[in-house]
This record gives sequence, C-alpha cells and structure tokens, in this order.
Amino acid sequence: MLFIFLSAYCLQTSLHAVSLTSDTAHWYMKHSYDVLNYKLNLDIYNTYFSPYSKAFTAREVITLRVDSALNSISLNAVNTSLQIDSVRDAGVSFTHANDTLKVQLNRTYQPGEILDVRISYQHKNITDNAFYSINGFVYTDCPPEGARKWFPCWDRPADKALTDITVKVPLTVRLGSTGLLSDSTITADSLYYHWVSGDPVSTYLITLTSKSGFAITKKYWHHPSNPNDSIPLCLYYTPGDNIANAMTSVPLITDFYSLKFGEYPFEKIGFATLNGSFPWGGMENQTMVNLQPGGYSDNSLIAHEHSHQWFGDMITCGTWADIWLNEGFGTYCDKLYTEYSISYIAYKSAMNTLGSYYLGHNPGLPIYNPSWAIHTPSASLLYSTALIYDKGACVLHQLRYVLGDSLFFQTMNAYALDTALRYKNAVTLDFIAKVNQVSGQDYQWFFDEWVYAPNHPVYSNTYNIRDLGTGLWRVDLDLKQIQANTVFFRMPVEVQIVFADATDTLIKVNNDTNPQEYSFTFARKPSALGFDPNRNILLKQSSMVVGVNEALKPEGFALHQNEPNPFKGSTSVNYSLPVEANMRLVLIDSSGKQIRTMLNRTQKAGVYKMEITADDLAPGTYFLQMQAGEFTETKKMLLIK
Repeated sequence: MLFIFLSAYCLQTSLHAVSLTSDTAHWYMKHSYDVLNYKLNLDIYNTYFSPYSKAFTAREVITLRVDSALNSISLNAVNTSLQIDSVRDAGVSFTHANDTLKVQLNRTYQPGEILDVRISYQHKNITDNAFYSINGFVYTDCPPEGARKWFPCWDRPADKALTDITVKVPLTVRLGSTGLLSDSTITADSLYYHWVSGDPVSTYLITLTSKSGFAITKKYWHHPSNPNDSIPLCLYYTPGDNIANAMTSVPLITDFYSLKFGEYPFEKIGFATLNGSFPWGGMENQTMVNLQPGGYSDNSLIAHEHSHQWFGDMITCGTWADIWLNEGFGTYCDKLYTEYSISYIAYKSAMNTLGSYYLGHNPGLPIYNPSWAIHTPSASLLYSTALIYDKGACVLHQLRYVLGDSLFFQTMNAYALDTALRYKNAVTLDFIAKVNQVSGQDYQWFFDEWVYAPNHPVYSNTYNIRDLGTGLWRVDLDLKQIQANTVFFRMPVEVQIVFADATDTLIKVNNDTNPQEYSFTFARKPSALGFDPNRNILLKQSSMVVGVNEALKPEGFALHQNEPNPFKGSTSVNYSLPVEANMRLVLIDSSGKQIRTMLNRTQKAGVYKMEITADDLAPGTYFLQMQAGEFTETKKMLLIK
C-alpha cells in the first residue's frame, strides 16, 4: 500500500531481547482455530443505483480447523457496520457486542476437527471506510482491519484462508476480486460473478472492485521458466483512461521481480483504477491491485504495489509490528525497478530522497514496536511514511551496502523462495535468520540498531592533515557519534581522501567503538577528507570538522559567515577558539526551533572549519549558533534548491 500524502558502544544493549521472540511472535499469531476458507455470497445489486446505498445482504460459510478444544468461536464483526441475522451448521446461537460475534457451537470440538459455521447477515447503509458505494463505483478497502466491517472474520494478518466469493450485480457491472473468475452467470437482470482463490490470503488483502460500465483489457503474462504457461493479466478502468503505459510496464515489472525473487506467485495479475474517494495511492490486494485515478501512468506506484505480491501478499507480515516487511520492502523494490529500468544514479537519487524525508519527519520510534503485535496502532502511525516506508527501505539499502550486492540479492531471493514462508507469514526474526543463513554470519547487531532501536546516528567527526616531512603526510580521523536518544550504531564507513593533484582514494573502515581514531599515511599530499561520500548510510546526520590550522593563531572566540551563502547542498563555516572550551554548534530554523546539533564536544584552542550538508533540510532561512563558555554568536544562512 502507498499513501498519497507524506505526512558509546558499551551502552548498546541486545535490543531484540525486549522485542517479541520468535516463539512469542507465533503465539500472538495463533488463536484457538485456523480459518481454512471464507465462502461469501453477497447481493450488492442495489448499491450501484442512486442514492447509492451501502446496504446489502449476505450469507457466509466459514470453514475452520480447531487448534484447541472449544465449544464457541469469536469473530471480528463491527457492530456499526454489520447486523447478524442467524447462524447455522455448527453454530447454534450467537451474541454480537463490542464488535465481536461470539458463536456458540453445537458441541465441544477437539484439536484437528474441521467444521463449518454458516452466518446470515446484513451490511448497514453506513459509511465505514471499508465498503464504498459512490456513483457506480463499488469496492472494498480493508487495511489494516477493515474486513471485519463487511464480513465476519478473524481479522488478523496471520490467519490466511482460501476465498470463494459469489456476488450479485446488475448486468452492466464488471467486478474483479481475489483469485480467478470461476464462472459468471446471468439470471434475468442479474449477473453473478464467482471468484475463487487458489492460494490463502490475509483478510485485509481480500477485495471486491467494481463499477457499472468498467472497461477490461486482458492479455497474458508468460512464465519465463515455461513460455507456454501463462496467466491472465487484467486491467480494469473507466473508458477513456489511458492504459497504454501499464499494458507495457506491468509485464516488464513482473519479469524483473520474477528474476529477482522467483516467478510471480499467483494465478492472476489484476489492476484497477478507482475514483477520488479511494484513500491511498494504491492497495496491494492479492491478485487485484487498486490504484488511484491516473495510476496507470505512474510506474513507481505500479512497481510498489506489484512488488507486494511477493512481499506482503505471498509472504505477509505475521503481526502489525512487522509491517516494515511489507511496506519497507515494497518501497525498496520500487526503487530497485528504477535502478533496473533507468540507472543506478536514478535509484540512488530516489533513495537519497527517502533518507532525507525520514530525517525531516522522523517520529522518534523504532521500525519494530512489539506492542503493535497486540494492540493495532492508528493507521497514520502504522503506515507512517517516514518510519515504515522510507526508513524501512533505507534499512534495506544499508543492508545491501553492508552485505554487498551478491549476498544481498541472494538473501532476498532465498527469503522469497523459502517454502516455510511462501503463502504464509513472516516476522522480523524470520528475515534476520535468512540473512544470517545466507551470509554465514550473525547480523543481529545490524537489526538491533536499525530496526529495534529508534532514531539514527549523529556523527561529529574531526580530521587533521599533518606534513611528516621526507615526502610523507598523515591523515588523522576521529569518528564520534553524539546522539543521546538511541544506541551507538556500529557500521562499516567509507572515507574519501582527496589529494592535492585532484586524485582521490576510497577507504572503508569498521566503526565499532565510540569515539574511534584512525590514521592513514600517504606519499602524496592530501587536501581534504570526505565522510561517507556516496551516502551509503542514508539514515544519519553528520558534520566534519577540519582540525586545528596551526598556521593561524586565533585572536578570540569567533564564528565566521558560512561560504557560500546562499548555498545548495553543502556549505562550510570557520570558527575560532582562543582557549580549550566546550564547543556547541546548533542549527535553528526560522521559527526559532533547534533542529540539529552540529557539534557538542570539548575542543582545544585553534581555528576550525566545518562542512554542513543540507540533505534533510527544506529551502529557507536558518541560523547557525555557536556557544563556547560565556561566548555566543549567531550567523544567518540561506538554503536554496
């Protein structure tokens, strides 16, 4: 799913110990029964005519297998949306209160037994943001827990089931749903669609998508492993919409993801464009993706939603605490397709944008919040663009940087092809286990930092260039993290040494203590040092101070005007300390809010130079304030883009 709005090392602890363990996570994923099939028979005929009522009648048969002895079952069914009329088969009576339908069974069932519960119910004429009926468009939209508003179900992502859906509509209506169209029949003035899913699906990924007068264009996608084997590719749209781009791009995107993650896993590829009431940019319903109006022209949106068929639909997050396995992966795969179809430069530019958006909108939470496995948070938090989508995608980019391309893509492929996870659910620890298995190393430390801990590192680095004589020069580098609201971030770090002859060299070091010093000796004169020049660590703030200039003697405390000013991308500022002092340098926005601590450390007397990057800053006026002992000075800076 994609929103259309953007809304010291010894201190590091084993943070995953406070998260759900694998056994605990699976405990939250289980309940007293396992739904095997939802069979729905819906009469939504009258919802297509003015005044476009949302009321309909329905019958449902839930087939389930008992996990622990029980004589009743509880289902999610929202009282304001659903009216339960009766229960039958194994169900003999019911109560419906507090959005829970409790069905009393005809006897006590033992583990392993399979039973059917038949329910007759009505959907009320109510706007519930799950069942939509607007000017001939009728569709459902369920994330994260909206399915319980249009049919009784166990509405948690871990209980996947098959679906068998029959829908009565007027003859003019074209309707798509989950799975394959088994048959369609006409009786008098009514058309009955019968859709059957051959693969289990989470309730929030079940959909109805329809419109009176919908147009459908159909072609076939051929499996790369067997070109004679094909599946239908169906695009639903309002007549007059331009679908030419999607007819070309969807097969190409499917080919690309099939190469990277194993062949497309379902029996149909379906897309539909809806109306302006659709609340997202797109929604990855299994085999039937819904898009906003105009979505067929947006390859980035198509690539994001289509990637969910692998990551989100085939392998679904086990709990809402693991939602980044859906949305972080979908966002990253979209950018991977940019890399494949355009260039690595375009991919990297897109990833830089994600990292900058996170830095500017970070809510201060970890990606993984164990309480979300038990208590579903608000949709705005669960689907936080900065935290779940953008930071999640950036974590995968940084994992690619740490592992290297070969191991990273082996891991992604092995994760997608793991038979223990395909068509089932995964929790974060499952993905970590796959990384460790493929790499042959323990990367728990990486996820402790980037997934289980909040926020990100803030680097305050210093370097000096010293002439050793006899044609040798030494670069001394001091890496220091100064964040106070999270752990120390252990990472491999690249530094770029630029020489006086305009050549350069790239050195990678392991930053595993805080602070940490490095020295490099060269037989040619260095002129500058760059920290993480390729911005492989997207989730960071950093400053680089050139150490004491011994050729200059400071006459007093001073903060000089940054150059250039106005500036784009980066600027530099010089400051002086006549004596050793606790030096604090902060960046303040035009409202007076302190938005970044550039430096906060004791420094010796000297003249210093700091580089300031603006990757995460919006254009506008800023103030750089220096505090050293009793001395305070502020300079105005203008960022333009």
